[in-house]
This record gives sequence, C-alpha cells and structure tokens, in this order.
Amino acid sequence: MSRPNLLLVTTDQQRRDTIGPLAPEFLRTPHLDQLAREGARFDAAYASTPVCVPSRVSILTGQSSVRHGMTTNGATKDVLPPGAPTLPARLTALGYATIGIGKMHFTPPRARHGFEELILPDDYYRTTQAKPMRHGLGQNELHPGMATVPEAETLTSWLSEQAVDYILERRDPTRPFFMWLSYSKPHPPLDPPEPYYSMYRDAPIPDPIVGDWVDDAPAAFSRVRHRGSFDLLDPATIRAARAAYYGLVTQIDYNLGRVLAALQDIGELRRTLIVFTSDHGEFLGDHGTGNKIFFHEPSAGIPMIVRPPVDDRPFEPGLAVRTPVSLADVLPTFVTAAGGEVGDDVDGTDLVSLAASGPKERLIVGVAHGDAGPRGVPYYLAVTDGRLKYIWYPEGPAEQLFHLETDPHERHDLARRSESAGLVADWREILRRAIVDAGGSHLLVDGELPQVEPLGDSVAEQRATAWPGYHTDRYEVDVKH
Repeated sequence: MSRPNLLLVTTDQQRRDTIGPLAPEFLRTPHLDQLAREGARFDAAYASTPVCVPSRVSILTGQSSVRHGMTTNGATKDVLPPGAPTLPARLTALGYATIGIGKMHFTPPRARHGFEELILPDDYYRTTQAKPMRHGLGQNELHPGMATVPEAETLTSWLSEQAVDYILERRDPTRPFFMWLSYSKPHPPLDPPEPYYSMYRDAPIPDPIVGDWVDDAPAAFSRVRHRGSFDLLDPATIRAARAAYYGLVTQIDYNLGRVLAALQDIGELRRTLIVFTSDHGEFLGDHGTGNKIFFHEPSAGIPMIVRPPVDDRPFEPGLAVRTPVSLADVLPTFVTAAGGEVGDDVDGTDLVSLAASGPKERLIVGVAHGDAGPRGVPYYLAVTDGRLKYIWYPEGPAEQLFHLETDPHERHDLARRSESAGLVADWREILRRAIVDAGGSHLLVDGELPQVEPLGDSVAEQRATAWPGYHTDRYEVDVKH
C-alpha cells in the first residue's frame, strides 16, 4: 500500500469532555463522532503543560514539556533552532508535501519550523474585508458574545476554505501530503456566529463542577482564579459562556466536514491518517475558575481521536482506549505512518500501535510556570497514570491527589484526608522519580520537589493584576511581527 496522506486537526482550548462518554448528549459533533467510530478515541489524553506554545512544541518535537523545556508561553525559536527535527521537517525529509494552516503560535510568526508552506491567521486579517473582532472581548475572558461577521466570514470558515483549496487545487498529486489544520477556537473570545450562537441557548447546560477543596485551594491555583476574577462570575454568565463555547465546538465540527468532503471528492479520505486533538482544555467555570494552565481534567484533559487509513487499520473500529497518552505521541504516530523511525530524542509512542496492542501502564508528567508566581519556580509539578493524579504546588507547599476512576470530576482531594497520608507520600515519590526519568532534574532542588514560601499578596492585589487578553485584529497583523 502506498504511503497515506496525513491530516492533523487541532483546536485551541477544547475540553476532552466535548467528545466521548462525558460529552453532553445535546452537543452536536457528527464528524468527530464519525471519526471516532472509524478509529480510536483516547479517553485519557493530556497536555503535559496546558498552555498554547508548550503544547505546540510537544507536537512539533514529540517530547514532553519537561524535556523540551517550554513550560509557559514563549518564543518557539528559543527551543526550535533552524534545522531542528520537527514533525514537518521529518515528514518533508520523507518526501511529504507539508503545509501548516491556522494558528501555529510560532515566534517569529513566519518561522516555518520545517513546513514547506504556512497559511496563518495573519493572512486572514490582511486579506479579508470583514471586521471580525469588534465586540471588545479579550482572549482570556469568559463573558460570551457573538461574532461581528457572518459565519462564512469567520476565521474558522476561512481556515477551512484554505484547507479545501489546498486539497482540491494546490497539492502536489505526485507526493503524499501532511497538513496541520489548526483552528483558533473555541479559545475565547467566546463569540460564535449564528446559527451556533443560538444553538445551545436553551439546552440543558451542565452546571460547573465545584470540588470540596475550592474554598481552600492551593495558593497558585487561587491566584490565577482571582487574577481573572472568574470566581465572581454569576451562574447566568457561566451558563451563557458554556452555551457559546459549545457553539464554537460545533462550528468547528461542521467546518471539518468540508475538509473531509474535499478528501472524499478526490478519493483520498479512506487512505488518509487523521488525528484530531487540542492543545489544552478550559475550566469554563469548573472549580470556580476559567482559562487553563493547571493539571486538572478540564484544563489538561484533551480530546484525542486517531483514524487510520480505512484499509490499513490494525484494531477494531470504534475503540475506546484508557491508556494515558499525550501530545508528545502525535509526532511518532505520523512519522511511523510515513515509513520513518524515531529515536531516543522522542518521548512519545505511535498511537496506532498503542491502540492495537491493548492497555499499557504509562505515566504522564505535567508542569507549568507562569508570570503570577514565584520567579523561576513552577506553579506545579504533576503526574498521572490515568487512574490517580498527584499535583505538587511548590508555593506553600501544597499537594492534591485525585482518584480519577471513582472521581473523574476531581470533586474530592484525597490529600486532605488523614487516612490517605501513606498513599499521598507514595505518589509524592512517584512524581519525583518521574520528573527525573523525564529529564527534568533541573526542576528539583537538591533532588527534591521544590518549595517556596507563600507570596502573601492579597486577593485585591491579585485581581488588580489581571490581563484579560485585550487586543485588536490589527495587533495580530502589525504588532506581533
């Protein structure tokens, strides 16, 4: 069989519970559902650092953020020098035509990092006659709004059209292609166009999950919640935000149908390996907060669907996989399908082979730094085997332990229970060893988990240092360069 085409579709800030068994029954995602029926759905998929740039570097390198070192938003050029063996660079070397379409979050934006061609949101803002962002909502806000342009003029629609045009008109038919189609939504601003704006306004929107630990949450977690004043949002606003968020998810799904249709039209859909995932999730009011960053399920849990070529599928279709996986697994999945090999510089594993081989024991390590905590010290270090999850917060210090099999929504922090002291200590050591094994010894202090005193800043001071993410489309085009 000839080598398959490769399609990676990513969204930005999409929770894992928008697909699969935890998704609301009313949520319309027919094309993602079909891909899952044809392939495998990974129900314990994680972003090792639930922040945009670190996740994208993990996709590009096949490494966890502990290893590649990007643990907060930063410049990709700092960890991806020219000639770095990125996913598109490896595939280009294997004879693939490679194109990135959408939000890459590269620095500088036109850095190709191995792609032969890039089509960026900047191109949309430069060429469109639409005025897509005129509502004043920022990139980190949960207040809902509505798009100021019709659906056909949104960035989501434009990116889909670029993908369709490449598939139907501009691809080199003598070479298989790798396309990374990267949607910017459902990342705030939560501004779907009609009909998606109204689609879920009357739906039975689920209430936010509130853990029994929220009123006395670790200092780092509380600080980020207060910086966005997410804990002050009223239930009606949260409900409307969730309705808008679900609308954006459905808009992406329907637009993805256009891309799949283009592959069908040229007779390439059956022989294309498709991976769908997201860079991280969104708290969306859960545990009294919004945004991402932390290693809880709404934030670190991501959707992951792998649909192999139909005639070369080594497992039964519709498989649900509980083995923990991460974004580091994307690179080896595509490189293996392309006939290449990966070495010790890659942490991930081929997801197609993993699905075919059955359950495995794996640990996923998480870490995130930020600008609102002690300088040079992570917000947290974390580890999960898909059944239990342990989080260590250096500030304080503080720790959390959740039993995901019996408490998938992380309502109950076992670290607060005296009878769990032994289990907590065991997982503290599991985390320490896992960090060392992942190449993160630099994150430890004298071989132990780091500790710092609480900053002592007041809630009022925390609320006064927020950055909701205000910017205009002109910023995207003119200033970011």
